Amino acid sequence: MKISKTVNQVAYENTYYLETDQELILVDPGSNWDKIKETIQAINKPLIAILLTHTHYDHIMSLDLVRDQFNQPPVYIAESEATWLYSPQDNLSGLPRHDDLVDVCLRPAEHFFHYDQDYHLGDFHFYVRPTPGHSIGGVSIVFPDDHFVLTGDALFRQSIGRTDLPTGNQDQLLTSIKQELLTLPKTYDVYPGHGPQTSIAHEKMLNPFLSEK
Repeated sequence: MKISKTVNQVAYENTYYLETDQELILVDPGSNWDKIKETIQAINKPLIAILLTHTHYDHIMSLDLVRDQFNQPPVYIAESEATWLYSPQDNLSGLPRHDDLVDVCLRPAEHFFHYDQDYHLGDFHFYVRPTPGHSIGGVSIVFPDDHFVLTGDALFRQSIGRTDLPTGNQDQLLTSIKQELLTLPKTYDVYPGHGPQTSIAHEKMLNPFLSEK
């Protein structure tokens, strides 16, 4: 599988493009619509799904633009954050500190993630693990055949997601990471929602938030 990304201007959020020989999945379409559109067109493969690790505004700003431009691919989301797509207060775009942003109000998703399901979409095989703590519906998406995980805003390179936002909880986030992510093989690559790529091995060894002191 080929993995590439756009780093968006708003919050330096990562939008990921996952490619097989025949198809494309998009993860967390952020603010840079022009670049996202250009990249999907350059890849020139059918976009078969959009996966959302969570629904804070910086991860969803181009969602409906992508849907409308690229044949309405189905959107997958955690049920606990489903209404956040069309609630600017919940996705945080409507808060007073974001008066510089247009309120993000989007159409509902087509599918809720099921944590006991093996997903086979086209040539893609993945499963989803709940990793709340940054937000109540945060998920991580594991591709076992390709040995990587998309962690959204749960786990970053030598850091973790912030927990001072509504529904955030640091104890819950640390438990999520230790139970759902650090139990993956050390060889797995980690693609976070912000910042550079890392690995499970690197985070076990060097992430100061995860030390066993």
